[in-house]
Amino acid sequence: MPVRCHGRHLPIMSFEPTLIVELALLGLATGFLAGLLGIGGGMIMVPFITAILSHRGIEADLAIKMAIATSMATIVFTSVSSVQAHHKQGAIRWDLVKGLAPGIVLGAALASLGLFTLLKGSVLALFFAGFVGFSATQMFLDKKPAPSRTLPGTAGLVGAGSVIGFLSGLVGAGGGFVSVPFMTWCNVAIHNAVATSAALGFPIALANVIGYAIGGQNLTHSPPYSLGYVWLPGLAMIATFSVLTAPVGASVAHQLPVKKLKRVFASILYLLAAYMLYRAIST
Repeated sequence: MPVRCHGRHLPIMSFEPTLIVELALLGLATGFLAGLLGIGGGMIMVPFITAILSHRGIEADLAIKMAIATSMATIVFTSVSSVQAHHKQGAIRWDLVKGLAPGIVLGAALASLGLFTLLKGSVLALFFAGFVGFSATQMFLDKKPAPSRTLPGTAGLVGAGSVIGFLSGLVGAGGGFVSVPFMTWCNVAIHNAVATSAALGFPIALANVIGYAIGGQNLTHSPPYSLGYVWLPGLAMIATFSVLTAPVGASVAHQLPVKKLKRVFASILYLLAAYMLYRAIST
């Protein structure tokens, strides 16, 4: 049945074949990229889910927020599949996962329960575009870290994790756009950084999704079958198909040369930053 939003009937609950195909393809693509790049697929999903919801009548501000929350929710599932593949390769730095996770949970809670609900969708889209563009530039330039630079101690890792979790909560990504550059800057090998980032996606996603669900309880114009800001039908479709391709992406990641992997990462981020900048300006 259609839903009424601001006096308009919305066809969002009409799960027509076109919508099913769109979500299935998005799930397959983001699952592969989650495994390949360790980005959890979030930065791929946000622009596409925004377009899907907007095309079906959801107001722009809410569409952006629901896209961010829904994409983050799918990472709970894709991260598990991706981590299994990376773990078999022995590439995950579990010591870093343990060091960064506490800060990640704290930062994610502050973002999803606090600032996310207060900011307009256009502001979040602009922030998404700017930060993703910056991250892409750093990766594309492939700046070499000082040979003497090492990872910080416990307090430093907690602080870094808080920043990663907070920024992830604002843009709906698994943290790879921050954690991968951070780890490579500290002389962690790119393949280890990508694998470790995939493992960090689970605590990032879980903490943020809880915040989105609680923070969006008072929404009055969200589509039916939504849990706060999370659009459950979209989540179910994307998660179902993304887990099929995440292990494939993780396997390919260990076969690509370092420089090519970084360039692929950066090129995709530039395209997504440009789209979200357009959304921010036009909203």
